[in-house]
Amino acid sequence: MENALRPLTVIGGSVVLTLLLGWVVDLLLRRADDRHPETPLWGLLRRCRLPLQVVLLTALLRGSYRETKWRLIEKQEAGIGHILSLVLISAGAWLVVRIVSAAVESTYARYASSTRDPARVRRVRTQVTLIMRIVIAVVVVVAVAAMLLTFPGMEKVGASMLASAGIIGIVAGVAAQSTLGNLFAGFQIAFGDMVRIGDTVVVDGEWGVIEEVTLTFLAVRTWDERRITMPVSYFTSKPFENWSRGGAQMTGTVFFHLDHSAPVALMREKLRDILRECAAWDGRDWSLAVTDTTPSTMQVRAVVTAKDADDIWTARCAVREQMIAWLSEKHPYALPRIATSPGVLPPGVLPPNGSWLARPEPAPVVELGPEGSDGDHGGETQPRTGRG
Repeated sequence: MENALRPLTVIGGSVVLTLLLGWVVDLLLRRADDRHPETPLWGLLRRCRLPLQVVLLTALLRGSYRETKWRLIEKQEAGIGHILSLVLISAGAWLVVRIVSAAVESTYARYASSTRDPARVRRVRTQVTLIMRIVIAVVVVVAVAAMLLTFPGMEKVGASMLASAGIIGIVAGVAAQSTLGNLFAGFQIAFGDMVRIGDTVVVDGEWGVIEEVTLTFLAVRTWDERRITMPVSYFTSKPFENWSRGGAQMTGTVFFHLDHSAPVALMREKLRDILRECAAWDGRDWSLAVTDTTPSTMQVRAVVTAKDADDIWTARCAVREQMIAWLSEKHPYALPRIATSPGVLPPGVLPPNGSWLARPEPAPVVELGPEGSDGDHGGETQPRTGRG
């Protein structure tokens, strides 16, 4: 009977104690979150309940599994202890990542709520994202190294690896040159404030928004919902347009090619009326002027402003659409026209039908005498003078 109750007591007691401690910690965090709603840290730490329980349960079993006195456990004591050690290391790494993530997200949330400058918020968000990725990578590497060191004989392997570190480093540096370049470019982007998550950029003629920034690549979401993945080294080696740097406000232009008789003054009044009803216009500035002329048309430029790239696109489309509709309805003569007329070929030029076209010479007008024939006057034609 004792052989059956001892394992149940050890394992069941460990499980019950783990659940109890997890519930107590979650209760304390919930109360702290209710008392301090301005601090999101306590609510975020509640996500650590599961890894905390795994760590507690594994630690309790690691220290008490020998007390079960099971014959099977006694035969596999070393293997079971090794497995519990590996689970404890991995669960500890999981718990550390959750705690660091909660602390970083809490700090970012408080900063974002207290800062009105969206550019700074996007900058901090980019840096926080990259810092979290670095922390996760470091924790994973340390956890894997600690797990490998639990295997017998890994000390000799580590010594041999350190002895050949010079050659391996040279080979790895040559083989991973582009990867290391992207890695350092990621640090430069994160802390050099070149581009941030949420910035509107134009890359290789594609307009989009920075959606994700990692240590090796950036994801750009275009206006038609496509994703362009580019290495971070591109942004440190080639020029690109960042429409969000220095402020998201933008100025847009709309060009009209019209007839010289277009009513520019009336167009200026119509533009003002259009912008007053356009929700995308931010009210900062607008103008309309003739910027160029050609022998057949003139170029009219309308300038509008908006708070960001999306609104400037909407405002430009509204101005273009409504202005053209107004001109077509009220002033159709202002629209550009192409004058055409039948062409006249010069003398001696062969037309498409193949016949020679010669300009006809006008024949002289001659009136004959009353006799009605040339023979009556000796073969000469005499013009009539009208004198009888």
